[in-house]
Amino acid sequence: MEEAVIRPQQGLQLSSIPMVAAVASVSPSGQSGSGHTPTGGNLSPNPAALGAPPGSPSPQQVAPQHQVQIGAGGVTPVGLPSSPTVNAMAEAAFDDRLDPNAVAISPLNPKWLESKWTQGILLLSCFVSFISICVNTPNMLFTKVKPSKLSSNSAENQAEFEPNLTVFWTLFSVDLFLALLFSLETLSTFLHAARRKSTLDEAARPFSFSMIFDAIISAFHWISLIIQGLFLMRVFNPYCPIVILRLPRTLIILRPLRHYLSFRVTANKSVGFNSEDNKVSKVFRRSGKQVWNVTMFLLFFLCLYGLVGVQFFGALNHHCILKDANASDIQIDDLMIPDTHCNPHIGSDYGYHCPPMYECKEIHLRWDQRDYNGFDHFIYSIFTVYESASQEGWILTMYKTQDTFEFWKSYVYFFTLIFFLAWLVKNVFIAVVIETFAELRVQFQQICGTKNFGLEDAPTQRFATAGPSTWEIVTVDENKRRGLAPEICMRIVQSSAFHLTALMLVLADALLAASTHYSIANQEQVRNWNEILYYGQILFTVLFDLEALFKIFCLGYAAYIERGLHKFEFLVAVGSTIRLAPTLYQSQFTYFQVLRVVRLIKMSPVTEEFVFKIFGPTKKLGTLIMFTMSTLILTSAVSLQLFCHIDDLKHFENFIQAFMAMFQILTQEGWVEVMDTTMWKSGEWFAPFVAVYFVFYHLFATLIVLCLFVAVILDNLELDEDVKRIKQLKAREHKAGTEDKLPWRLALFEKFPDTPQMVTVNKLSRNSDFPSDAKVRDSFMRNFISGGTENEVLVKLIEGVSEQMKPRLKEAWEEPTALAADKTKELKKLLATEDKRELTKNQPNYFTRKMRALAALKDCIRYQSLNEQGNGSGSGLGMLYRGNTSSAAGTSLFATQHALRQDRRHRRSGSVKLGMKVDQTKENGHVSAFTPVKTRDLDIKILQEKTQQAEIKRSAKEENLRENHPLFDTPLFMVGRECRLRKFCQMIVTAQYNPIGRDRRTGLIKRSTYQPFFDLLALVPYLDWAMILVTILSGCSMMFETPFHRVVEHEELQVAEYIFVTAMSLELTFKMLANGLFFTPNAVIKDFGGVMDMIIYLNGLVFLAWLPEDVPAHSFAQYLMVGRCMRPLRIFSLVPDMRRVVYELVRGFREIFLVSVLLVALIFIFASYGVQTLAGKLYRCNDLNVRNLNECRGNYLQKIAVVKYLHIGTPEDLPSILVPRVWSKPRTFGFDNIFQAMLTLFECLSLEGYKEIAEYLIDFESTVPIPVNGLFVHVFVFIGCLIGVTLFVGVIIANFQENNGRALLTVDQRRWEDLKRRLSLVQPLHLPPRPGDRYSFRQYVYDQIMSKRAKRLIAFLAVAQSALLGVKWESKNEAAINLAILSALFNVLFAGEAIMKCVAVSFRGYWQSFRNRYDLFVTFLGLLWNVLFAVNSEQFWELGTLVVMLRFFTICGKQATLKMLLLTVLVSVYKSFFIILSLFVLILCYALSGVILFGTVKYGENLHRRANFHNAGHAMTVLFRIVTGEDWNKIMHDCMLSPPMCTEAPDYWDSDCGSFTASIIFFCSFYVILAYIVLNLLVAIIVENFSLFYSNDADALLSYNDIKMFQEKWKIVDRERKGYITTIQVRFLLRHLTGRLQVDMVNDKLLFKHMCCEAEKTHNGAEVSFHEILSMLAYRSVDIRKVLQLEELLEREELEFSIEEEVAKQTIINWFNKIVKARNVRRQTTGETFISQLRHQIEEEVIQKWNPNETNVHKQGSIGGGAGGSSNNAADDGTTEKMGQFLTASDGSKKYKKGLCLKKNVSSESESNASLVYIDSWKADTCAGSGAKVQSWWNAAILQNSINASVDSEDSDDSDDED
Repeated sequence: MEEAVIRPQQGLQLSSIPMVAAVASVSPSGQSGSGHTPTGGNLSPNPAALGAPPGSPSPQQVAPQHQVQIGAGGVTPVGLPSSPTVNAMAEAAFDDRLDPNAVAISPLNPKWLESKWTQGILLLSCFVSFISICVNTPNMLFTKVKPSKLSSNSAENQAEFEPNLTVFWTLFSVDLFLALLFSLETLSTFLHAARRKSTLDEAARPFSFSMIFDAIISAFHWISLIIQGLFLMRVFNPYCPIVILRLPRTLIILRPLRHYLSFRVTANKSVGFNSEDNKVSKVFRRSGKQVWNVTMFLLFFLCLYGLVGVQFFGALNHHCILKDANASDIQIDDLMIPDTHCNPHIGSDYGYHCPPMYECKEIHLRWDQRDYNGFDHFIYSIFTVYESASQEGWILTMYKTQDTFEFWKSYVYFFTLIFFLAWLVKNVFIAVVIETFAELRVQFQQICGTKNFGLEDAPTQRFATAGPSTWEIVTVDENKRRGLAPEICMRIVQSSAFHLTALMLVLADALLAASTHYSIANQEQVRNWNEILYYGQILFTVLFDLEALFKIFCLGYAAYIERGLHKFEFLVAVGSTIRLAPTLYQSQFTYFQVLRVVRLIKMSPVTEEFVFKIFGPTKKLGTLIMFTMSTLILTSAVSLQLFCHIDDLKHFENFIQAFMAMFQILTQEGWVEVMDTTMWKSGEWFAPFVAVYFVFYHLFATLIVLCLFVAVILDNLELDEDVKRIKQLKAREHKAGTEDKLPWRLALFEKFPDTPQMVTVNKLSRNSDFPSDAKVRDSFMRNFISGGTENEVLVKLIEGVSEQMKPRLKEAWEEPTALAADKTKELKKLLATEDKRELTKNQPNYFTRKMRALAALKDCIRYQSLNEQGNGSGSGLGMLYRGNTSSAAGTSLFATQHALRQDRRHRRSGSVKLGMKVDQTKENGHVSAFTPVKTRDLDIKILQEKTQQAEIKRSAKEENLRENHPLFDTPLFMVGRECRLRKFCQMIVTAQYNPIGRDRRTGLIKRSTYQPFFDLLALVPYLDWAMILVTILSGCSMMFETPFHRVVEHEELQVAEYIFVTAMSLELTFKMLANGLFFTPNAVIKDFGGVMDMIIYLNGLVFLAWLPEDVPAHSFAQYLMVGRCMRPLRIFSLVPDMRRVVYELVRGFREIFLVSVLLVALIFIFASYGVQTLAGKLYRCNDLNVRNLNECRGNYLQKIAVVKYLHIGTPEDLPSILVPRVWSKPRTFGFDNIFQAMLTLFECLSLEGYKEIAEYLIDFESTVPIPVNGLFVHVFVFIGCLIGVTLFVGVIIANFQENNGRALLTVDQRRWEDLKRRLSLVQPLHLPPRPGDRYSFRQYVYDQIMSKRAKRLIAFLAVAQSALLGVKWESKNEAAINLAILSALFNVLFAGEAIMKCVAVSFRGYWQSFRNRYDLFVTFLGLLWNVLFAVNSEQFWELGTLVVMLRFFTICGKQATLKMLLLTVLVSVYKSFFIILSLFVLILCYALSGVILFGTVKYGENLHRRANFHNAGHAMTVLFRIVTGEDWNKIMHDCMLSPPMCTEAPDYWDSDCGSFTASIIFFCSFYVILAYIVLNLLVAIIVENFSLFYSNDADALLSYNDIKMFQEKWKIVDRERKGYITTIQVRFLLRHLTGRLQVDMVNDKLLFKHMCCEAEKTHNGAEVSFHEILSMLAYRSVDIRKVLQLEELLEREELEFSIEEEVAKQTIINWFNKIVKARNVRRQTTGETFISQLRHQIEEEVIQKWNPNETNVHKQGSIGGGAGGSSNNAADDGTTEKMGQFLTASDGSKKYKKGLCLKKNVSSESESNASLVYIDSWKADTCAGSGAKVQSWWNAAILQNSINASVDSEDSDDSDDED
């Protein structure tokens, strides 16, 4: 092959691109085209053709010496050395610069594939191929026919099917063309890749993953063609499983998705997910790992409940059958109608006992007869548990277990299963997705900056050219006149009246369209009204068309169509106009008319803002919707190819049915039925694989996809970091501004004139100037008699000020600065000359004068603090406004943050100017520019002063009212303020337990083991505790009331009623006498809780006085009884934490209301469509064989369903009953009027009942190819469920986070709060250290039992023993007996483990660990069961299973991830205790009301002997079922029963009817409050607590490794495992910290002193706890300016500054002491020199005897330096030194010190086992080994001096480091 020489293009640097190919075109014959150099010659391309600017020199002129050759070997540079790198870069440049239009189309050159036309054709072919494979099913290609229609020559297996030739050959032709096209593409791509490999780099990877994927898809096109041919030749049956081979072809839809879903952040910035250092990719990898961990956690609970279910219930095979039936061959006629499980133990008082005609027997079914729901063994059990955890079908399983076993087992098992698995564990997935989104948002903001402008922030100005070189800013007005209309028309369009008129027309049109209705009794009237509606629709349509034309006339079409809102209006106008055609009036074009309602969002600015906040960033939500739809379509196609070969499987006969089935699984409505039916049809061997497939899809769809919508909504509600800081300040300012306002019931006294209380002065002197009848104010006389001094006036002045400001106020009062002397003099003058007698309305009152004084004092303090800041010695406002500086180099977090703090301290003399950029140190050590915000945004003290002033102002207002209005704060306007009766009542009302105990001698707070119990006891006063107890007892008494056991007929129930009313009367009496009823500050009725208490009291009082015996329906007596059921709600007003739950919900009422408005609007839109298109069309005969009204007469035989899940017999075998034919609509739904339609769609919104509606509409449209009305329901559910319902979840979570302050926290502040909560959960390690060297055997046992291999073995044994519970243990089962014996052997092994641990660490050390205590308890129970089982193997089976179940929990403790997740769930349960209690109280109130309202309703389809309202227990079970959404709508319709379907009676108790209105209000309100609001609070708590688990070492402020290291060091210091150490031991602990928490004693001595001083200062030398030290380290390891909130930041900086001052003072004192000591030493003369030398000589001899290898211990490191030991990390010849610890002990008044000296180990084996030998300071001969008295005396003296020196070493060494 000839070669062509190509020169490089001008403008390219050869240093970066070695060779660039020019454009060449070569003809097939070897000659070049016209205008080109022949092949093999020099090509001189035109520079313009290469993209160069005009006039550029040719390549020959620029670089003629560099050329490349194109030949068979590829592209070879001429004149350059050949290398793989050069060849690769040249080939890349050749591919980038080659003109595709000049290259011949050849498989050897794939450039033809890069053209836009080719790419478009390929993408279109992908969609066509996907459609083809979705249509290619046996049901579409073949038709079932009767065998008689076929010829006799046909084979038997082909006799039932005939091919659809038209469809068959069409699909075959399309598939053949697609196969050829994709094969050509694959061949071209692979040939080019092979050529690249041979030319450039043979070691390179030639074929990418996408190329291999495309080749595989192309191959499966040919496989699909072969299968079609085999079917056409009738080689295989059309329903042969070979069609599964076409499954991979469905993945071709991923090609266009791969093409369109290009992930780019901005136009110029892209995110690569393959980079190892990319933060975004790390977030995705970590989130994937978290999802896997949470999935394992879910599997742990599934296994736990699976094992418990097997042992609790076992096989549910006992049924009621005829007595003469054969249990081995059961028939459908043998079963009871309906099929019922039963209890085989005759005479027991639990379960269901069969009627006389039937007998409870265990039946034996084949695999194809039974269902897959049960607890036969572990596999069935875990499958049933997963189905129940999805809250689908669990109630039927519970009813079956209740019929067979004790009811308490069923309640405990299933209620806890729903709570933990469905409400807690599965919601952890929401937390994972939300945390991932939050991290991604932070990363994208760091990459791209802040969010883009919204609609309201859209720029209204832009730059425009004003001349050749000038620019100007012009205003953009999108509504300005651009059309042909005059100016007056434009003003009309822009007027508010025009806008409001259009919205009113939209509202009128919506109401008119919604008035469509249908009545079968008044059809003629309905027909006339519909004609009127039609003409009304014409009128409104014309008006809206004129509106659109008028806007186009004013704005011009181009300007009009630019806005998205105008596009929507125009589309609706066109569509609704087309709809006016008579044939299209009630068609799908009705959507255009009902969509006009969307315009009403513009009517309310609040709604518009909320909608934009939620849906404004449509890109994220739109992308998520497209992702969900793509997932649904792909999984539907995959499922269709998997199961279309199964004959008579209705769910997967075609793509539409497959899509509906997969959508059904996504929404969890009846998904178990789809899975069970498919499993049963697939056969015994394929059923497990089918189950795995559906379970994985259900997991992904419900736990990932649905959670993504919640995450997106929360992300849209999230604020930017800067906005959060501003809102924090705004919230504090708002709070400070509102605290000075009095409630209206107190401010009412200000409307009345002042009438102060006066007293008469008696016994005046005759010389007095006062008249004998003089009167003065009572308050003045009281103050005069008490003799207030100037100091008392100061105390009164600052009584409303916080504790932090009181010392400063007093200091400014006593010692003001000289510059502020005038203001202080004015202050004292104002306070000294205060005369309250001058206070009148026309003169300044006392409060005004006090505020002036306070303002003057505030100015003094502020001026003084500013002076202190200027001198560098104050903690004022200047500390808060400085930028951050770069941190000092170092690996320690403490060193970095300490350097940052010190740099800020040096800047105290001046403040950073606004706008000045300062380097800011990030948490990861990077430095970035930081621009300080404005001072007013960070003025913490001003905010505090505002709050204090508001409190003072409010107190002053109350004091003023109390002084000038005698009736103010007077209970009931007759009980005096100082009355003894009132004080006695106040004492009773406020009496409360004090949980804080103090030591009488030291005054320190006592710590108690039962402190949580004491805190709970101190939650409310004693009186409230008594009323809580009385309310609980009254609620329990009401639970015994039933329609047949009423309170009016039983005296024992009346006693409880009397007790409650009497107790509440006494309570209210005491509270009203103490605090007043209404017009007092602490009145009984001061909020909604007080109003509710009075209503409950009055209700109970009236009911007790009346006790009505006859209760007619809808009478006052019935309403009174229903109101009495609200009595348990009193607990909300009595318990503060439950009151806080209600407060959190009420605070978010605005957002909840807006979400409700949006959902109602959505329901109204679809309901209006349903009414206009389906009203009156859903009527049909109950006999499905009759299709018209005229034939729907007479009677027919109706089949009765006997079993629900069992597959016994055929439909023809079912029994039948004779019923009359009725022409009616469905009982539970309809679209005859707007209210009925909205109720139907509301039920669909809860994902209950929509499946039945869709099936009914699809069957109604059986003759239509595409069931559009059936899809209408699916569209509504998709929008309402995935967007509308998730709005509730998102808004509840957002409100919860906003109420607890978490929503306004920045990322750094949130991490700090998470760190504090995580540290509060960390506990000290209780496992003792490794034994010493002299215990070699214990060391060996310790090493073996503590090794990773042993821990894994123990975990494996725990799992193996738990697996023994996979079959139910029964004495009659031989296999179960063998498993029990094996479990006994496991118990012995675990006992051996406990013994080995006791040997290794001693029993005392073993007992210190709580985990070991739990293991020992389980082991003891196991050994006890071994003995009992050996004595009597027929009993004690429950104890054996209990031991194994308890052992199963130890698996969590052996796996860190499971342990942390379990801790997250437990913490969530603990924090949601009052929410759970609120849930229970609400259920109890509704249950008691349900007994009153529906207790006598007769049974229906879903009301039966297990689900009813006969008593409170059954009612609570039904309501708990409704919370999970299990057929709640059907129960509601059963309770709507009305005549003639029931019997009415004068007395409601004798009637079996329900109530339509009461049923709707009762069930809908309960479902909304409980399912939509309260349960979502649990989700919010889980999301909040999940951050404890989600944080990782990369992002955490303190990593798990840091905390683990601290626990290890603490274990060394706290040898007694008390959890507390002394401040002396703190020094030793800080010296031995390593890693990121290490304190460098060379460079960070000052930091070490600060930390030691903080530990001593904050605890006054007392013991310091584990969490207090850990908290101190946390504060020292972070940048407090970034992570702390304003108040906490101020407190922390003041504390650190005081510590700095304390350390500086102590350093100066030590420095002076050192100088004085040195002078005294120099003054020493003879005599002392000899003694000193003798002392040093003896000291060296003693120390050398302690350790012969050391010449001087003090040279190697001071013994006990600091806190009794310094960690010198010097390793010399394999030796390791570990310095000891000085422990201070006290024995009465005698104190002595013990030290730990080093025992050095030379051997490398014992290097890590250096033991510490205790040496008594007064018995030194133990270590010295000498009995000489002189040596002992000198030894003790030297050691005592060393101890004293070590304690003060930090203060004495390098004291000149600080000034």
